[in-house]
Amino acid sequence: MPFKTIEISNPRFESNNLRFITVNTPNLNGRGDICVYVPPGTMQADTLPIVILLHGVYGSAWSWSHSAGVHLTANELITNGELPPMIIAMPSDGLWGDGSGYLPHSGYNFEKWIAEDVPMAIRENIAGAKEDSPLFISGLSMGGFGALRIGAKYGYLFKAVSGMSSITSLPQMKHFTNESLTLYTQMNAIDEDVFETFKHYVNQLPPLRFDCGRDDLLIAYNRDLHQKMLTAGIPHIYEEYSGGHEWPYWAKHVITTLRFFAGYL
Repeated sequence: MPFKTIEISNPRFESNNLRFITVNTPNLNGRGDICVYVPPGTMQADTLPIVILLHGVYGSAWSWSHSAGVHLTANELITNGELPPMIIAMPSDGLWGDGSGYLPHSGYNFEKWIAEDVPMAIRENIAGAKEDSPLFISGLSMGGFGALRIGAKYGYLFKAVSGMSSITSLPQMKHFTNESLTLYTQMNAIDEDVFETFKHYVNQLPPLRFDCGRDDLLIAYNRDLHQKMLTAGIPHIYEEYSGGHEWPYWAKHVITTLRFFAGYL
């Protein structure tokens, strides 16, 4: 699906290897933003992996970089040889309400914005992003819900998937948003629950991992998802760490996710 318009930041004014892309897409009935970390020295001829990082409620394309400094962390790890060079794409969720849930609803397709538009925009505009670039997806909270669900539903696109402090089922959105849950309702109920999505797409699931802080309000839901997956025999990694539903946790443990992805290169 071609974009109606594309705007990209001027390299003269970029800092810390971040750039910004705004595209006009039918899936959003308008414009969407993507913040992108590109490793220094990346050439057009390079083929780098692409990591899509999804933010949680209330946030936008700037959240991962300016609340967690993920681009600085990744740059240090890459410079030190602890991570291979990788492009990190941090899109907005479409900026609907307190959070779109990364689902199709209300006349928008926030799911296809992430699964189709974001990779296309990166490949069309970023050096090192190619059709054969390995693609990964992760996110926190609502973004974890989006990453796990989209990563399973579009499993043929992704090399591996990770969730952090994830919402695991649509009703949990009530912990964070004032929007009526009926606005998020899907035609197929499997799209409203991560485990049901996993079961439905079990034959195309990429490698999966997810983690949660032991003081997180979502810990019980993540433990329940882990147990259901064990019972169903769905391969995955589940880890718990100290911490709550907060940026210090995600800033620290996103490193685990990036290293997990690097293991599949």
